[in-house]
Amino acid sequence: MQGRAALVTGGSSGIGLAIARALGEDGYALTLSARRPEKLEQAAAGLRADGIDVDAVPANMAEEQDVLDLVAAHRDRRGRLDVLVNSAGLGIGGPIAEHETRKLDMQIAVNLRAVYITTRECLALLKEAGAEHRKALIVNVSSISGKYGQSWLAAYSATKAGVVGLTQALHKEHSTDGIQATALCPGWVDTAMTEFIKEAVPAEEMIRPEDIAGAVRYLLSTSPNCVVPEIQFIRPGETL
Repeated sequence: MQGRAALVTGGSSGIGLAIARALGEDGYALTLSARRPEKLEQAAAGLRADGIDVDAVPANMAEEQDVLDLVAAHRDRRGRLDVLVNSAGLGIGGPIAEHETRKLDMQIAVNLRAVYITTRECLALLKEAGAEHRKALIVNVSSISGKYGQSWLAAYSATKAGVVGLTQALHKEHSTDGIQATALCPGWVDTAMTEFIKEAVPAEEMIRPEDIAGAVRYLLSTSPNCVVPEIQFIRPGETL
């Protein structure tokens, strides 16, 4: 929507990039962030080539100062925030008994701590947008494993469950401020992050990143009186 702005983390590929493209096509000015500057700029250039207004701000979401600098850069450049998409994340598989503490800490830092800090730092801007049109939106990309814990992905499942809990708490604290919060909980999505499983689950049988982006469009199409706490996405025949 013209005159509105969005901040998308984890935006250089996969789900984050698909959501960013959908928002940009719908007229949102974008701040796009990811850890690797070269890959981020390549993604931003592709969006700009299609006429989308986008700033690329690299940030390592495990570093609090990077998160603070990212939000400050968005505030200074855009001056408002109508949609926050917390899409940055990583998964490190392995059995609980063999999982190193550093791997646990990395997933907690990026998948949960960064979502909390980014949201906290964006709340003032989101409240301003909520006061204006009662439809500021926080989208937290969780996972189906955050609803139904998966073996071999215990640490990832735990952090994604934390994202669901954080989203629920955001609703209770800030829905009266015109801010809506939704957790997106997809199963296997065809992205670089799921390469490790594609021998067992072929890419052509996976959920599409554009399916997740379409859900964000739906959330923005509903009235301020309609809150969607979470959306789960699974494949045909998949059991929970």
